[in-house]
Amino acid sequence: MFAYSLHTACDKNGFVLDFKIAPSNIHDSVMFDPLYKSLKENFNPKAIAIDAGYKTPYICKTLLDDNVIPVTPYKRPMTKKGFFKKYEFVYDEYYDCYLCPEGEVLKYTTTNRDGYKEYKSNKNICKNCPNINKCTQSKNTTKVIARHVWEEYMEEAEHLRHTSYNKEVYPLRSQTIERVFADIKEKHGMRYTRLKGLKKNKMQALLVFTCLNLKKLALWIWNKSPERLFLS
Repeated sequence: MFAYSLHTACDKNGFVLDFKIAPSNIHDSVMFDPLYKSLKENFNPKAIAIDAGYKTPYICKTLLDDNVIPVTPYKRPMTKKGFFKKYEFVYDEYYDCYLCPEGEVLKYTTTNRDGYKEYKSNKNICKNCPNINKCTQSKNTTKVIARHVWEEYMEEAEHLRHTSYNKEVYPLRSQTIERVFADIKEKHGMRYTRLKGLKKNKMQALLVFTCLNLKKLALWIWNKSPERLFLS
């Protein structure tokens, strides 16, 4: 599909702070870095609410290392229906291993090139397990669990998701950034692009976002004005 994606940040009042544009085949998480660096340099945010596309170990680590609170959504497990979920396997940090629902140990074996540590079960034990059909479809009856080397940052972000602050902040996305995207699509013809190239689309997006900010600023001034002229 020939398309572009706008990665946009706004404040709690819905004013657009910055944006980055990229071809649509680039994943959201890849575009987080340049946008975040701009926000950090110019606005020094205390918390950032992100959607599921940006919920990765690297992004959670980046925010937490900078003492920025990651406000993340719930992300549904990708496990097949009828199989054990990953959270049903308990990670033992001290021994660096996993315990399956039957209490058997999955030992660390290696770290792959994508930065995931692999934990494998004992196939001789698993082949006699009554729940093998709910655990793995592996032909050699070996269960493998992948854990990112920065998984603890994801776990901390998931823990913060249940705090009262995050529960208060995340719903504001529907009133701020989601409203921005709704306006540019429905009122400013940006559901589809009529231009080719990043440069042209960036210029168009810049003009549209500038107009949105000016319109919001004008409404703020109007609503705060002590004297208004009404015609009948």
